[in-house]
Amino acid sequence: MLGKVLAVILIASGLAAGAAMYYLQVHGFYEDVQLQPGRDVMLVPLDGGEAQPVAYSDFEAIDAGSSPIRYRACFRTKVTPDELAQVFTLSDKVEPRNAPGWFGCFDAAAIGARLADGSAKSFLSVKNISYGVDRIVAVTDDGRGYAWHELNNCGKKAYDGTVVGEECPPRPEAGEGN
Repeated sequence: MLGKVLAVILIASGLAAGAAMYYLQVHGFYEDVQLQPGRDVMLVPLDGGEAQPVAYSDFEAIDAGSSPIRYRACFRTKVTPDELAQVFTLSDKVEPRNAPGWFGCFDAAAIGARLADGSAKSFLSVKNISYGVDRIVAVTDDGRGYAWHELNNCGKKAYDGTVVGEECPPRPEAGEGN
């Protein structure tokens, strides 16, 4: 009898731990991003200068402090991708990171398909928004926009353990900034 009780306790503990881990990964660490008019959607000009705001509406975003690459956003804009490409820096990042299923406006596979077929373009939004991480913005022909964070070359090197090199900025000390 004692063996059955212990087995039930072990199984229940395992299920509870699995459910808690699932919740924390998919829901627990995310929070809504507060709207910052004029700062939510910005793009880097072709000359590489300071990022400039782009007109947008219907902005919604999520982020998590547990990782610099969990940011996802959706918005609408009246500016076409071709108009943006004449003024702002295009990005070669065409594979958005997946968002949690409950954040319905951000479908990474559909966005990636639009980028691949040319009905959307991706742009550099903010370089090194966190050490080694860039914000990427994609805009579709029908005025939908999406943003996510992506590791840049310095971030890839820093997080895979290879030597970062002189072309990368110094890493912030623990406790400084992001």
